[in-house]
Amino acid sequence: MTELLPNFVAGRWQAGSGEGVPLFDPVLGTELARVDATGLDLTNAFGFARDTGGAALRALTYRERAALLGAIVKVLQANRDLYYDIATANSGTVKNDSAVDIDGAIFTLGQYARWGEALGDVRVLADGDAVKLGKEPVFQSRHIQVPTPGVALLINAFNFPSWGLWEKAAPALLSGVPVIVKPGTSTAWLTQRMVRDVVDAGVLPAGALSVICGSSQGLMDQLQVFDVVSFTGSAETGAVIRSHPSVSKHSVRANIEADSLNSALLLPDAAPGSEAFDLLVREVVREMTVKSGQKCTAIRRVMVPAAHYDAVAEAIGAKLAAVTVGNPRNESVRMGSLVSRAQLNAVREGLEVLKAQAGVLYDGSQAPLVDADPAVACCIGPVLLGTRDADGAGRVHEVEVFGPVATLLPYRDIDHAVALAHRGQGSLVTSLYGADDAALGQVAVQLAASHGRVHVITPAVGKTHTGHGNVMPMSLHGGPGRAGGGAELGGLRALDFYHRRSAIQASPEVLARLGTAS
Repeated sequence: MTELLPNFVAGRWQAGSGEGVPLFDPVLGTELARVDATGLDLTNAFGFARDTGGAALRALTYRERAALLGAIVKVLQANRDLYYDIATANSGTVKNDSAVDIDGAIFTLGQYARWGEALGDVRVLADGDAVKLGKEPVFQSRHIQVPTPGVALLINAFNFPSWGLWEKAAPALLSGVPVIVKPGTSTAWLTQRMVRDVVDAGVLPAGALSVICGSSQGLMDQLQVFDVVSFTGSAETGAVIRSHPSVSKHSVRANIEADSLNSALLLPDAAPGSEAFDLLVREVVREMTVKSGQKCTAIRRVMVPAAHYDAVAEAIGAKLAAVTVGNPRNESVRMGSLVSRAQLNAVREGLEVLKAQAGVLYDGSQAPLVDADPAVACCIGPVLLGTRDADGAGRVHEVEVFGPVATLLPYRDIDHAVALAHRGQGSLVTSLYGADDAALGQVAVQLAASHGRVHVITPAVGKTHTGHGNVMPMSLHGGPGRAGGGAELGGLRALDFYHRRSAIQASPEVLARLGTAS
């Protein structure tokens, strides 16, 4: 049997008592390792993190905790090549796609380290100015934020085993809150290895960082009133977390990032042949193929003026035809595999659902694979669907196929396009393409309420924009409604989730002493 990867809880490495769940290479079909959390003393694990890890972190200032993040960055950079090998083997990603996960995580950690350094040697964050409570300024009120005296349980998805960990752990650790991460099982190897390297390097206090691989059974039961839980995954599982007694009865703070039907919208001024038109085509193809479309921010619906429908379909199809799919170890391959056989089956099933209301404009699902056995490899080429009845295709606005699949939809006018985007019932991101700054600004505001992020691309930023699906620590990551209602990243605002806000009513002299490192 392959190696059973141990869990790190209560300050030591502990193997589960069961045989474990196998992790596979989704291209070669070989078993890589096993994970198991059976028999762990979860009460002790959470208590150790909460009490030992939390106390040690809260004893430090924000600047000192920022230095811890900087030390993690150095550890991850030193082992970066190994992480790429693990990502290729366990996630089936080509090098560029692995970079989104691995280098994106390192960048995010480094950014929070820089922000934390700027906060200085304080242990309390001031939240606004002091306000007098009477005619004379002798008794005042000032809001502060302090680290929550609990633990952060991070339940992550399979598609970003590196970035998913560190984009949540960075603001948590900077806030002074210990982290217990439960990675998505099918790709848990990379998360476990990163935690192992950080633990072995001894850069964090005992109890600050734990990892539990395998089943999530019992984890939510351990949460107490000052703990927090951050979840990334399906809307169904998100609903289960919200209804758990820890959340529904004891008000444990929960952040949910669920699936969403993100969109791209081509404005009427972006005619075929224009730079804005080409930018949309390029971005749709990139979002369909990066990580084989397994991104929560990927473009699923493409709204274009009805007059440009055929031209857009032809242009996207032509670029998709040049995408090589197969073994990511082959340098000629541009798109690797899905993460598992179960995920491949889910994509195929979802495609059949959408095909009932949308035709196939480009079908790469049956294209020959490069250096991979189609009977073994969890690979599928990109598929562009389309329907001229954007209003009648209700399933297109309801069903997300978590793979290299997007649907083209025509609109009559801008109001119609905005209405179609809103039919996603809340999304993480939408992107707009055009050259009319005024029109783009108006549409961006109209879409803001139903989207966590609006990515506006004009020819002026065509070579410098960060990408529709690329989540940057400076901007909000999350979305309303179907997207889960959560809020991650967004600069130092991400720290709010891991803090408690309180109003301190006192004399100016006392208020002046708040937040000092004494």
